[in-house]
Amino acid sequence: VQLVESGGGLVQAGGSLRLSCAASGRTFTSYAMGWFRQAPGKEREFVAAIDWSTYYADSVKGRFTISRDNAKNTVYLQMNNLKPEDTAVYYCAAANLFSVYQRKDEYNYWGQGTQVTVSS
Repeated sequence: VQLVESGGGLVQAGGSLRLSCAASGRTFTSYAMGWFRQAPGKEREFVAAIDWSTYYADSVKGRFTISRDNAKNTVYLQMNNLKPEDTAVYYCAAANLFSVYQRKDEYNYWGQGTQVTVSS
C-alpha cells in the first residue's frame, strides 16, 4: 500500500484545514486507516483512526473528524478550531483491522507526512 498525504499548510489559530491521504496498491477496504502527528522533539502520537467506527485522541476530540471514501481510496482528516499545539507533521497510516489503533507499531504502511503549522 502506498500512501500520499496532502492538504497541510499554514493557518491561524481558530482556523481549519482538511488533510487527505490517497492510497494505492492493495485493497483499501482491508485496512483501518489512521492519522498520527509528530512535533519537533516529540514522539509520534495518535490522532485518529477509522474502520467501521471512528477513534480519537482526547486532545482532538470534538475538533477533528476522520472520514474515508472507499470509492476514492482516500481518508480525510478535517481539522477545525486549530491551536498552536496542533503544529506538527501529520502522517497517514494503514493497519490491519482489529488492531490497537492507538499504537503506532500496529501500522504497516506510512505516508511521507504533511506539515501543519498553526500560528497564534
